[in-house]
Amino acid sequence: MVQIKTPEQIAKMREAGLVVAAIHAATREAAVPGASTKDLDEVARKVLADHNAKPNFLGYGGFPATICTSVNEVVVHGIPSEDVVLKDGDIISIDCGAIIDGWHGDAAYTAFVGSGHSPELLELSRVTEGSMWAGIAAMKLGNRLVDISRAIETYIRRQPKPGGGKYGIVEDYGGHGIGTEMHMDPHLLNYVEKRRGKGPKLVPGFCLAIEPMVSLGTPKTEVLSDDWTVITTDGTWSSHWEHSVALTEEGPLVLTAPDGGTAKLAEYGITAAPDPLA
Repeated sequence: MVQIKTPEQIAKMREAGLVVAAIHAATREAAVPGASTKDLDEVARKVLADHNAKPNFLGYGGFPATICTSVNEVVVHGIPSEDVVLKDGDIISIDCGAIIDGWHGDAAYTAFVGSGHSPELLELSRVTEGSMWAGIAAMKLGNRLVDISRAIETYIRRQPKPGGGKYGIVEDYGGHGIGTEMHMDPHLLNYVEKRRGKGPKLVPGFCLAIEPMVSLGTPKTEVLSDDWTVITTDGTWSSHWEHSVALTEEGPLVLTAPDGGTAKLAEYGITAAPDPLA
């Protein structure tokens, strides 16, 4: 069952989303050469404490940290460690969440560590982020879940990959509903799989975490022996972007974006819903 939220509940999710945005800002500043991924986890813990928010990753299914730190070929669910030290030229995807009064926020971004990154890596992140926004722009009243999947896949497939070939749209992980739990129905694929049908119709109160994961090579992944860390099977590097989004009578509100998604959605000719906390 899809959990439909009231405007008051969406306002609570917006509070949680802004905490997530604050974690993103703080960890992005801290993701420099010489920093360990455990250092970034500690930064996130402090932001949560400063906002009187709870982490939703810590302890989830036994996960041992506050954020996921996925470096280079790690797609998702990388465990922060003092042994993983960032180097100039790395890329890192940071996925994190927060809980306010029982309501969840969840978002991820890819950052460039230091300098000297190849055009191929810069484009990988741009394409992944762009596909996320294409998916958010498809979160319209009357559309169905598959329309978001189609928008994400179409955007990625239309982007030329430097050096030729195709981007790998990760198959085993995708977006999800969010609300009183971090992961809820429905599961959102980042590509269209016809046998799954069109999915539910998008109505006011529908909330989703939209999160494409894209690699420079294969869409296939494997899980390491720690039972969490997910890597590409061919060792190619990957990017992960995510926002939590609420659909309202007045359009989409990007709960985890500082401006509610106003600037990016305007590029698609879409007016973001008013911020309930403004």
